[in-house]
Amino acid sequence: MRILQLCSAREIGGGEKHLAGLANSLVQRGHQIFAAINPGSPLRAALSSVPSPNVIELPMRNALSLRSVYRLSRFMRENRIEIIHAHLARDYPLAALAAKRSGAHLVLTRHVLFPLSKIHRLTLRRTSRVIAVSQAVADSLRAQNIFSTERILTIHNGIDSAHFKQRRATASRAQGSRMRVGMVGHLAPIKGQEEFIQAARLICQSRKDVDFIIAGEDKSYRRENRASLEKLIRALGLEDQVQLLGWIDDIASLLGTLDVFVSPARSEPFGLAIVEAMAAGVPVVSTASEGAREIITADESGRLVSIGDVEGLAKAIADLLSDANARDRLSRNASSMARSRFSLDKMVGRTEQVYREVNAESA
Repeated sequence: MRILQLCSAREIGGGEKHLAGLANSLVQRGHQIFAAINPGSPLRAALSSVPSPNVIELPMRNALSLRSVYRLSRFMRENRIEIIHAHLARDYPLAALAAKRSGAHLVLTRHVLFPLSKIHRLTLRRTSRVIAVSQAVADSLRAQNIFSTERILTIHNGIDSAHFKQRRATASRAQGSRMRVGMVGHLAPIKGQEEFIQAARLICQSRKDVDFIIAGEDKSYRRENRASLEKLIRALGLEDQVQLLGWIDDIASLLGTLDVFVSPARSEPFGLAIVEAMAAGVPVVSTASEGAREIITADESGRLVSIGDVEGLAKAIADLLSDANARDRLSRNASSMARSRFSLDKMVGRTEQVYREVNAESA
């Protein structure tokens, strides 16, 4: 099949990792994969298996950019694209117009829980399929009543579990008695960094041998989110215990150094970082967000606590730090579940089947 992946992202996040893994794997399965990205997008390097001539860079501000619609439509006709697959809501109208002009089928992936807008209701009537990355996202889409129910399906994000397991086995770690607790996610209130820091304060009251790691980029306009966290860390006197690492390219290597992974999110549509930690064999403590409840079986593959419960979060982390046997049990169970339920191969195979069904409907 001849498939074009469309994404205007200017940073690499969970959705962009999903797209890159999907596109590269589809190339390896023998498909002709193309991509439309913004000029200078970091996705260009991530799409390592996609031939350079198959990638078009064009400004993608919105669907009102008629020049971009024209260039994309022409590129799709010249390359006989059968399916265009868009991954960000702001790209959906552009993809819909290009699909209409080129005769390609439109497939969307929805990565978040936020409702779509009026422009989507007007432009997405010819959508062939909408892939939700979790059941929570699928339920949100159905409630909006933009797409017919039979066109919405759930395909969980998948990862290369072997990559994370290998990093866990080879990760270098300074020798010593200190333990490491970490979280990964862009710096924003919804991700729960404040609750993580408050939990760190409670744990540090009873033990001094724990370092707390926060990895993630601040995407706010004036970097006010990081400034707020730095202020909180200083106010609590945790400058020596809590580290803000910023953006980390090799998350797998970081995960390999952790004793406990924490996802303190106030809301989470899926939780790719949780799955990555599980694959790396790191015991997970998470708030019971929408995505986490789909991923974690409580007390079997991780620990779940109520959203916003700082004391409960601190206790769950502290209990695991004090119980090596519990950490080992959760590590084994989580690693096994990540391989069986959230493999990259499984995700790609199910998406490939969606493409085949869409093509078959017009045959």
